Amino acid sequence: MKTELIDISPTRKEIKIEIEAAEVRSVYDRVSNRYTQQATVPGFRRGHAPRAVVRQRYKNEIRNQVLREIVPQAVNDAIAQSALDVIGEPDIHLDEQENLEQLGERPLVVHTRIEVLPDVTLGQYRELEVARRVRPVSDEAVERIIADLREASASLQPVEERGAQVGDTVTVNFHGKFIDPPADEDINVEDVDVVLGGEGVLGVFTEHLLDVRPDDTREFTVKYPEDFSAKGLAGKEVAYTATVTAVRIKELPALDDEWAKSLGEEVDSLATLRERVRANLRERAASESEDRMRSDTMDKLIAAHPLEMPSKLVEHRTRRLLETTMRDMLVRGIDPRGEEINWENMSRLLRSQAEHDLRGSLLLERIADAENIEVTDEEIETEIKEIAEASRQTPEQVRAALTKQGGERSIADRLRQRKALDFIIEHAHVSDEEWREEDLKANAERAKAATESGEQATGSANSEASAGVSETEGQPLKQS
Repeated sequence: MKTELIDISPTRKEIKIEIEAAEVRSVYDRVSNRYTQQATVPGFRRGHAPRAVVRQRYKNEIRNQVLREIVPQAVNDAIAQSALDVIGEPDIHLDEQENLEQLGERPLVVHTRIEVLPDVTLGQYRELEVARRVRPVSDEAVERIIADLREASASLQPVEERGAQVGDTVTVNFHGKFIDPPADEDINVEDVDVVLGGEGVLGVFTEHLLDVRPDDTREFTVKYPEDFSAKGLAGKEVAYTATVTAVRIKELPALDDEWAKSLGEEVDSLATLRERVRANLRERAASESEDRMRSDTMDKLIAAHPLEMPSKLVEHRTRRLLETTMRDMLVRGIDPRGEEINWENMSRLLRSQAEHDLRGSLLLERIADAENIEVTDEEIETEIKEIAEASRQTPEQVRAALTKQGGERSIADRLRQRKALDFIIEHAHVSDEEWREEDLKANAERAKAATESGEQATGSANSEASAGVSETEGQPLKQS
């Protein structure tokens, strides 16, 4: 058998295999003899038909059996001879169709295309220039958290001496009938809390619910905008009957030590609460800065090592990311079939992310090899325990899940790559630079692009209404 290795690209190779005529003839004769012994041919006793007659009668069957016996083994031998680490199944095709018509008389030529990991020549990965930027914690940020905590502690108190005003929370039972276009099913939702004049609440609801008191009924018509968040209501006209069950006003707790103490045993004053909030924000900023620095380091490493990645690996990784994205959508109550979800754009973004991830993993593996970085059994055990604590499972449950997914090797690989990145950062020139607000904006844009999906309400008229009222509360009043 003769082989010739042809380089198509760093990750794509072709092996031309020439199987000698004598080897083909040997297999052809063996298969033909087997058919001759077993075949039934009209005019001959079983097993006594001439081999030439059997070959002609079972031409296709014999040829296919010869190819099944000879080609896979030849391809495997050629791949082993080339010492290539093949990814996925090889693509095989035969050359010169006429050779198949004359099995054993001429050499059989087979072409097999395979994908391999690219050879990596490591460039600079030590002494990289890396910046660390930590978001400053301002007094305004602390006070925003304090304000949010007060909002969370607020209570709703009944309003009895007056009608509802802007800022009040009105609880309403809604019955809606579609006018344009008509619909068979009406809208019926109960105990909907409407904050009059609240963010996202359509003005028509605030207008018609001003001055109401418990047990009041109001009738009005709503023409929903074409871009309303609930697609089942967008552009439609609905006649509502609204029955008020309660009018309440939000009362914030006093901003004092007593309120601060109510938040936890470890908080003894408002000053202590502010100190704890500031410390938590600083800890979060430090963690965010570390994550950003590691991400920037990987971006620099990948940019310095342009690599072509095997398409089979990229496609597999992209599918995994798509599956994860769809599961996340379902958990968040988003229908992946929504018309506003641009799956073409999503797939393109995830494919780019898949290529980036795979390049990074390959580089970190090669760096770990170069620096003799290994992972101990103790480190794997510690990682399993941390996963168990984070997921509220036992280590045994985590280990069982890992075994089902291919064992603990994946944890070892991930730890090894993490240690390789730690090594790169330890040997980098890290400079502390001033925080730039555009960094935050860039991060937000990156996250938005990576998770661009859109949201859609589905189901009956009632569920459409519930989903479109408010993206968080399920009321047919808000436009997000």
